[in-house]
Amino acid sequence: MKIIAINGSPRKNWNTHILLQKCLEGAKEKGAETELINLYDINFKGCTSCFACKLKGSNLRKCAMKDELEPILQKIVECDALILGSPIYFTSVSGEMKSFMERLFFPYTSYEGKPSNFGKKINTAFIYTMNVPGFALPLVGYKKLFKYNQKIMKRVFGKCETLVSTATYQFDDYNKYAMTYFDGQKRLKRRETVFVEDCAKALELGKRMC
Repeated sequence: MKIIAINGSPRKNWNTHILLQKCLEGAKEKGAETELINLYDINFKGCTSCFACKLKGSNLRKCAMKDELEPILQKIVECDALILGSPIYFTSVSGEMKSFMERLFFPYTSYEGKPSNFGKKINTAFIYTMNVPGFALPLVGYKKLFKYNQKIMKRVFGKCETLVSTATYQFDDYNKYAMTYFDGQKRLKRRETVFVEDCAKALELGKRMC
């Protein structure tokens, strides 16, 4: 079984990246072959609305654009499970993740009444990390975003789980930044307790993907 994780964060080895790695660790425990792809290492753009994927008789199962994202999209066609991960920036996923989602979803979105053009059902998941505390999620509209993305993933691929990690630890030293609104020591304590629990949840999520 092949499982691919897509990291939509520019920061490697930090919150989103760590949770995705934990997912893949859980999948490996179940015998899966895994791969982690960092979007910020790839040179690509979002959908250009060329509609090549909607031409009659095209029979395309992925975006027609030719760039560094092309082989990644082909890997997703061939994979058995897919995990997306992104931090939340200004109430949405990162810019790279948004562009990736456009390129991933649109070719499989049917304008002819079919649920999906993907051609098979696979397990998927979406992991989000954010500075916002958990109690504020409904107040800032994040739950609506998560629900909408999950709906798209289900429609295209067949199944989707969501994992949310809130009030994350952003820096090694909060004293270096103009961030007096946040208590670095409290965030560090949360990283050593709650984030550890989130990592355990990600590990189990990876196992379920198998």
